[in-house]
Order: sequence, then structure tokens, then C-alpha cells
Amino acid sequence: MNKPIANQYVPDHAVHPGEILEEYLSALGMNQTELSARTGIVLKHINEIIRGKAAITVDTALKLERTVGHSASFWNNLQQLYEQDIARLADNKRLEEDLGWLKQIPVRKMAEAGWIRTFQDKKEQLAEILRFFGVASRAQWESVWSGSPVAAFRQSRNGTISETAVSAWLRQGEIQAQATQCASFDKAGFENVLTEARHLTREPPRIFQPRLIELCAGVGVAVVFVPELPKTGISGATRWLTPNKALIQLSLRYKADDQLWFTFFHEAGHILRHGKKDVFLEGVAGMNQEKENEANQFAADFLIPADRWATFKQKHPYTLATVRSFAETLEIAPGIVIGRLQHEKIVAFKWGNNLKCRLTWQKAGQDNSGWRNTNDAILDE
Repeated sequence: MNKPIANQYVPDHAVHPGEILEEYLSALGMNQTELSARTGIVLKHINEIIRGKAAITVDTALKLERTVGHSASFWNNLQQLYEQDIARLADNKRLEEDLGWLKQIPVRKMAEAGWIRTFQDKKEQLAEILRFFGVASRAQWESVWSGSPVAAFRQSRNGTISETAVSAWLRQGEIQAQATQCASFDKAGFENVLTEARHLTREPPRIFQPRLIELCAGVGVAVVFVPELPKTGISGATRWLTPNKALIQLSLRYKADDQLWFTFFHEAGHILRHGKKDVFLEGVAGMNQEKENEANQFAADFLIPADRWATFKQKHPYTLATVRSFAETLEIAPGIVIGRLQHEKIVAFKWGNNLKCRLTWQKAGQDNSGWRNTNDAILDE
């Protein structure tokens, strides 16, 4: 992101170059009529420049260089600075009018995550938010983000959803993905990557996170991990940044490996099964539920093939040992099997949670993976 220059002087008024010209004419003892005769510029136009009604053009600057003194670049720079100051003052007024919008932005949480800097001055803070979103004003934010979702994301149906928080989370994923070097999208290659990704479900975050990012980048898919913001309820998002670069964005909403991996494969299903321009939101009116169901089924079947699952479900009673053994034959994490049994209400949600890996975000300095695997049980079996 572009950052403002520290200690840069920002005037609260604009000085038209005509004012400077009038001062020079007075010092030279030259009136406007004489200047007109010396430059060939009509008197009316010179008067309009002096009064701030007309600009000093490149041609006029050259003529002033020969008659009044100071280089043409001096006069051109005065004109440019004046126009910049006029634009800045107008922008400053717009910022003042939009300060109320700042209350809707989760500034503190975004700053804690390191996405933005904080400022005491509210207008500077608003300008920082606009830089983060990569837009010139709130009006442009409305055009890009508001009411026009650009991602198909798995979102909770419960609780209050903040549109600005959702857009901030999506934007951070976009920023991270833009910094991720990717090959052109290769559908067959991505399908092969997903097979290896199944095996990565058994690895700790310090191994699976960088490896997953590397594998997917090699086939045109940027995978980014972005902490959830309050009032977003998002576990994952999918979109195409370019026709040859897809984005899978993951949070740690449910803090368990089975949920994280199901979300990843769900988003992968959107990439493989659905168009590059599809836009849909789970739990939101007008969402394409059929495609959401297809992505859910893709994730379920890829992690545990349907025929293998049908056979396993017949093996009553379930024990942690049989779950571990089944997961081992599939080469996936046992928590994924537990999650599937719970989701289909075959077992209670309290049963088997000690086979799930609990995931939290790393604190600075713990390691460079971004995650911490606590391996804690939620409840005893």
C-alpha cells in the first residue's frame, strides 16, 4: 500500500500563481497592459490570470520566463501546486463528510491484525482505510464493495453480519493473494494437488500451511489464511482475481482441523465445478443454493469417498479405535471422520472431539506458520 510521507506539509489554502505574478509585476513596476504588449497575451487573459480565473499554461509560462523572469518550470510548478492544493482541499471536505462512516469500520481489530496503521486524527484514519481498500473515496468503496459481493463464501446464518467487516476481510485476502506468485491456472494440476492436500490433513500447521500454499500456487490458486473479523461469520471465500488466478481464503472460524479442511475442499469445489464469474453467498437471499450443495458434496466425497463412507457407517458401534483405523486407511486426519459423523448426527457432538486438532492463531514470535495446534480436546468422549 502507498503510505503518506511523514511530516509532509499540507496547506489549508490554495495560492493561485496569478497572485505571485501580480507581486512580481509590482516589484518590476510593470502593469498588466505592458505585460500584454511584451508577451503578446491579450490583456483580458492576463487580468483573468491575476484574478485567479485562468490558469498559467505551458505556453504562457514560456512567455513569462522571457519577460518577467524565473524559469518556465517555476511558473508551471506554481500552477501544478495550486491545482493539487485545490484537489486536496476538496478531498479534505469529502473526508469530513464521510467521517461518520468510520464508525462502521472495525479499525481497532484491523490495526491489531497489522492490516492498517492507527491515527489520532480521524480524517487521517479515514484516508488510511481508503488506502487499505484501494479506493479514492467512500463513494468508490460503495461502488466496489457495497451490495455487490465479489466472492462465494461460506458464511454463518447466525448473528449480525457487518458489510464493512466482510469487505475488510475479503480485501485483506485480496492483498495477500496479490503478493502470492502463482503459475497460470491448471485444472488438472489442481485436482492432483487436492489429492496431496488430503494427506496434509494429518500434518501440523507448521507443515501443512506452507506446503498447501506452495502446491496451490504452482497450479494457479492463491491460498491465504486471514483471521476472522467480528461480525463476519466467514470460514472461507473463493473468487477469481484474474482469468488465470483463483483465490481460496480461509479463516479459523471454528478452530478445528475438520472444519478448516472441509472449508478448503468446499472452496476447491467451487473452483473446479463452477464458473469464474459466479457470485453467491451462503445464507443470503438470492444465493445459488444448488451450487453451494454441490461444493459441500464435492468436499465430503473428496475427503471420504462415498462408497467407503457407506461401508464404514454400517460398522456399529463406533469406537475411537475404529475411527482412527478408518482414517488411517484413507490417509486423512481422524478428526475429519469425527466431524462427518457429527454432521450427519450419527454420533453426538460431544463424542470423539479429542480426535480433532484444535487450532488457534500464533502469537508473534512462536513460529512462522501463523497457527498453533493445541491438540486439546473440547470435551471428553
